[in-house]
Amino acid sequence: MRTWFITGASRGFGALIAEKALAAGDAVVATARNPKTVTDRLGEPPNLLAVPLDVTDETQGHAAAKAAVQRFGRIDVLVNNAGYGLLGAVEEATGAEIEALYRTNVFGLLAVTRAVLPHMRRQRSGRILNLSSVGGLRSAAGFGVYCSTKFAVEGLTEALAAELAPLGIFATAVEPGYFRTDFLDATSLSVSPAAIADYHATAGAVRTHAAQISHNQPGDPQRLADVLIDFVDVPNPPVRLPLGSDTAAATEAVAAAHLAVLKDWRAVAVSTDFPKEDATA
Repeated sequence: MRTWFITGASRGFGALIAEKALAAGDAVVATARNPKTVTDRLGEPPNLLAVPLDVTDETQGHAAAKAAVQRFGRIDVLVNNAGYGLLGAVEEATGAEIEALYRTNVFGLLAVTRAVLPHMRRQRSGRILNLSSVGGLRSAAGFGVYCSTKFAVEGLTEALAAELAPLGIFATAVEPGYFRTDFLDATSLSVSPAAIADYHATAGAVRTHAAQISHNQPGDPQRLADVLIDFVDVPNPPVRLPLGSDTAAATEAVAAAHLAVLKDWRAVAVSTDFPKEDATA
C-alpha cells in the first residue's frame, strides 16, 4: 500500500487523483485549507486522512507531513497540486497579485516539498509529482505571470531530480495542457481587474478566448488521473511528463524553435568564448 500526500485535494486534479488512489487501496493524505471540503468530496474511508493545509504556511506543511507519517508510517508519493491561475497582461497585474500567485504556486510548493523530503530521505524512496503546465514549456500573452510560476516549477523540479535520484527519490514536472477542469473558472483563475486598451488585441483577446473554452477543453481529467496512478510505479521516470495533445504539440514546437535559433545564431553563441589559445589565460 502506497501513501499519497496530495495538496489541493478537494477538487480538480487533486480530488480525482485522491479518488483513484483510494479506490486502488492506497492510503491518501488529502490536504486543503478546510479539510471538510475534502471529506465532503471523498467521504471518510479508513485509508483517507484529511488534513488542513494552507501551502503558504510552512509550519502547517511540517505539521501535515508529521500527521501523515504518524497515521500511515510513511509518504511514498507527494503530489504538489495546489495552485491557481492569473489572467492579464504582465503590466496589468498588480504587485499584490503577482506576490500572492508566487506565494502559492512557487513558495507553497517549495514549503510542502521541503516538509516532506526529510521523511522520503529517511525511507530512501519516494516520488514527487509537481503539477506544472503547458505554460511551463512556453509562455503566452495574458498568462505571462502565471507561466513564469510554472517555469519556476520546471526549474525546481529539474534540480530536485538531480539532487534526489542518488537517494532513490524521483521528481517529475507534470505538464497538463488544457483539460476540462474548473481551471478557467473564478474558483481557480484570478483575472486582473485592470485592462489596458493597448493590450486589447493580445492579452485582451486571451481573456475572451479563456471564457469561451472553459469546460470545452480537449483533455479528459479522468484519464490524466489514471495515467498518474500508474506513473508512480514506472522505473526511472522522466523529469518532465507532457500530458495532452496540445502539450505534445507545444513540446515539439518549442524544441524546433530552439533548434532553429541555434542554427541561425550558433556562430554568434560560440564566438563569446575565449579564443582557444587564450583559454588558460
